[in-house]
Amino acid sequence: MPAQSQAPSAWQSPQWYQRFFAWAMATATRGYEDQMAARKQQLFADLQGEVLELGPGAGPNLTYLSPQNHWLGLEPNPYMHPYLKQKAAALGLDVDVQTTTLADISIPDNSKDVVLCTLVLCSVPNLEATIQEVLRVLKPGGQFLFIEHVIAPAGSLLRRVQTGLCPVWQVIGDGCRLDRDTGKVIEAAGFATVDYETFDAPVPLPVVQPHIIGVAVKSV
Repeated sequence: MPAQSQAPSAWQSPQWYQRFFAWAMATATRGYEDQMAARKQQLFADLQGEVLELGPGAGPNLTYLSPQNHWLGLEPNPYMHPYLKQKAAALGLDVDVQTTTLADISIPDNSKDVVLCTLVLCSVPNLEATIQEVLRVLKPGGQFLFIEHVIAPAGSLLRRVQTGLCPVWQVIGDGCRLDRDTGKVIEAAGFATVDYETFDAPVPLPVVQPHIIGVAVKSV
């Protein structure tokens, strides 16, 4: 399953593919979202204040917001925006979506209560730098909420398959990488606490089944 759009990457998506990818994210992931709803409901149960979402795609996570949240979404694929805004309107949410990435927008230090992303960190060009930016923009005590597919355990056959498929998958998946150990990168980033669990996601393709879900909290 491809990730939410967070290109640019080494391979720059042509416009026709960005348009197709947006349609696919809006339509082909409904089964995944239905089966992940309970986990997301628990993870996003206490969203408050200033919320920044990275790569919101077609807006599946808007369901878990309340009208009291001030939500900013950074979605570099402009063809995602109509789907996202339609979802927000149906939910009665006032949202602000920008055609950019966290690396390319100036957000003040210590300004966001929550940063969230789902199926995004697999496709950012520099994972470590992105996590440092998340840490920078969070308020003291702020939360980073994440759900990501990751590389399988060391020594496993699945890990070897993921590594071998990664170059082709990166093109097919709009920059998505199969070989990132995202949990360890978050652990090493400097958060006060990092708490996550691993699980096999309800998707048919084994290469994207290994997932992590969790919360990292910035020091006060």
